[in-house]
Amino acid sequence: MPVPETFNRLRIFETGNLDKLVIDSNSTLDSLGPHAINIKVSYAGINYIDTYFRSGLYPVSLPFNLGQEGSGTVVDVGSQVTRFKPGQSVAFYSNGSLSEYTQVEESKAVALDTKNVSEFDAATVLLQGLTAWTFLKEAHNVKKGDKVLVHAAAGGVGLILVQLAKYLGAIVIGTTSTAEKAQLAKANGADHVILYTEENVAERINEITNGEGIDGNFDGVGKDTFDLAFQVAARRGTIVSFGNASGAVPPFSILQLTPKNIKLLRPSVMNYIATAEELDRYSAELFDLIERGVLKIHRHGVYSFDIDSLKQAQADITSRATTGKLVVKVSD
Repeated sequence: MPVPETFNRLRIFETGNLDKLVIDSNSTLDSLGPHAINIKVSYAGINYIDTYFRSGLYPVSLPFNLGQEGSGTVVDVGSQVTRFKPGQSVAFYSNGSLSEYTQVEESKAVALDTKNVSEFDAATVLLQGLTAWTFLKEAHNVKKGDKVLVHAAAGGVGLILVQLAKYLGAIVIGTTSTAEKAQLAKANGADHVILYTEENVAERINEITNGEGIDGNFDGVGKDTFDLAFQVAARRGTIVSFGNASGAVPPFSILQLTPKNIKLLRPSVMNYIATAEELDRYSAELFDLIERGVLKIHRHGVYSFDIDSLKQAQADITSRATTGKLVVKVSD
């Protein structure tokens, strides 16, 4: 079926609090470019970065379409598209996924074999799964025996990092805020879990590692854990800082890296999957891990595509009380 003349899309026209979220019922798509595809969206993921766009932490041109990943069915393809055809199920990453219809470049979509990975599962895991897997392979190439620290180990990215770091042979140490979250992290492969609300994290890491420190620190928390990263790093350790859940990382002196020859990265998954070949390779590896049962998918909740539910989803993800992924069911 063709794209309707107008449809519903989640947008912001100005930055600020949750009340700035708007469902625009007069949304339209641009003319179809030669390498673009139009998609009827089935499911879309909720990601922390959308709260940064909405709040103004990450400046964007307004109005701005929210949602960074999703899945659905190809409706139309551009004249030079070779990888997709109408009626095909796809997963994709591109801003604007929280919409009944969206348009993406074909290089940002991957075909789905829904007998193995459903549209629901693909939208649940695509960006967070690719974030975890590319960071573990490229930002800090985890090797057997590495001591790996995962902050927010029961969160969306955290649970995936725990599972995949364990699969790669690491000794996995997680941090969580509650005993319930600690149990979930352990059930998914964490060897040790530290309750940061009750324990001294630096002291516990020193005990667990016999003073050797952390080889790979995966930190999506930001401001509250940044100084700790330098304290607990092993000699020649790596800090992978990728989130701002507690606020943006403050300015620091580069000389802090010198005493232990620490490597510090601020990677973006988008730069690891920037080409169609990279996206196809890493998504194929990710989907294979799901099919083989190595990676188990965890969802915090499924939200409906209405403004109250979408506001609640952003409130939930910023509460730091969620476990697993937040997903929106956009259409049947």
